[in-house]
Amino acid sequence: MGPLHGIRIIDMTSVLMGPFASQALGDMGADVIKVEAPAGDLVRQIGPARHDGMGAIFLNANRNKRSVVLDLKHADGVTALKRLLVGADVLMTNVRPQAMARLGLDFETVSAINPRLVYAGLFGFGQDGPYAARPAYDDLIQGAATLPHLIARASGGEPRYVPTAVADRIVGQTAVGAILASLLARGRTGRGDRVDIPMFETMVGFVLGDHLGGLTFDPPLDEGGYPRQLSPERRPYRTQDGYICALVYNDKQWEGFLKGIGRESLLQEDPRFATFSVRSRHIDHVYGWLASVFEQRSTAEWMSLLEVADVPFMPMHDLQSVLTDPHLQATGFFQPAQHPTEGALRSMRPAPRWLVHAPGDAPGEARLAPNLGEHTTEVLREAGLADAEIARLLEAGVARQAGAAREAR
Repeated sequence: MGPLHGIRIIDMTSVLMGPFASQALGDMGADVIKVEAPAGDLVRQIGPARHDGMGAIFLNANRNKRSVVLDLKHADGVTALKRLLVGADVLMTNVRPQAMARLGLDFETVSAINPRLVYAGLFGFGQDGPYAARPAYDDLIQGAATLPHLIARASGGEPRYVPTAVADRIVGQTAVGAILASLLARGRTGRGDRVDIPMFETMVGFVLGDHLGGLTFDPPLDEGGYPRQLSPERRPYRTQDGYICALVYNDKQWEGFLKGIGRESLLQEDPRFATFSVRSRHIDHVYGWLASVFEQRSTAEWMSLLEVADVPFMPMHDLQSVLTDPHLQATGFFQPAQHPTEGALRSMRPAPRWLVHAPGDAPGEARLAPNLGEHTTEVLREAGLADAEIARLLEAGVARQAGAAREAR
């Protein structure tokens, strides 16, 4: 169930950006049909894994989907896909438009088959610029969107990528919003549309929203960059026995913090601390001073003091400690699950929750990530293909069913 119950999505995307987006739509109740080539989505091979083709990243980006294997290099595979599109609401693809046109799956052809279809293209670059045909990966887009430059500028070190697929996931979330907006518009017009979601433009807008700075103006007022975020002192604070993440930000928080440590007079004594604006101009000094103060007490002492002072703080988790965070435990974020082939897993529940009057309207228990081709026969049958036709596709290798693939290994 869920708010998107009744919406069917044909997901031709692979790796992470598109699958992350379609998983979010599946979490909201959409029926997501993941169409894979016979070799499967490449990210299936990223370990660790208990079985080939079921790696951890795949498991965490492909829940609430059904997997269908179709060989689109074969005309019968394309024909079968078009049968799926007849009853679909959304087609998601990260195949470049030129290749989709060669397959006879361009927007004009597909919209003639199903005028109500929302055709969502998740690409590296806008299709009206010179980079249109280039392939793109998260690392490349991070670099082009200035993130490694900003990290080097803040740290005084070498340029580095953010150690998570931040571009894939941010653009994936942007795609979710664009697809939902297109479905909403279709409700008014009765027709689908083509929507392109480019990685490069999305990430440049995302990053420069903070860092365009004085370059917003003509002529520029500075060289760009948000000083607080670029301060080399902006980092978790070392305590006597570990680290803590804290942000003493507005005047009220400064007053509470200084009262807690017995330094109420600092705002009057040192003009660099007097107001929010002045502190922003002297942010390196302010953060450096805070770093020296935080070293004087234990993490537990700081948590107690900051709680009383109403100053925002959080623990600095590592990959193990976050699993036992008391808030995440209380909200049931991490849940044990039993996968039919992969055994016991730790599952992360979707963060959004709908407070509904009828329990049946809420998203139910998650469907765990599918094996390659697990639902091929089921979905093709739903699309109206006869059993004999499905058997012919399977025998020819145009389609594959999970059981046959398992036996082949």
